[in-house]
Amino acid sequence: MRNYLYLGIAVLFEVAATTALKETQGFTRLIPSLIVVVGYAFAFYFLSLTVRTMPVGIVYALWSGAGIVLVAAFGWLWFRQGLDFPAMAGMALIMAGVIVINLFSKTLVH
Repeated sequence: MRNYLYLGIAVLFEVAATTALKETQGFTRLIPSLIVVVGYAFAFYFLSLTVRTMPVGIVYALWSGAGIVLVAAFGWLWFRQGLDFPAMAGMALIMAGVIVINLFSKTLVH
């Protein structure tokens, strides 16, 4: 269960860093740039803790899938970036894939 905690923390740091990336304006603004660098550093640190005991492909699929959906949600909420039906349908498929991996994959067990 600790693996999922580490993975969740990694996702949150990655989402914060990726969301802040837009505000860096090409890394010309200090505070958002620091959030990006520190956020990615912590994201990869916690991701490295997760892959010690879980398959890297599965971890990456879960990490990137959750990150895609959450960054898109923050873009919609924070930056007022619209999502059309194909984008929402694609993200629904990503979420379905994450659910299938978590519920049915035997490769998560070590």
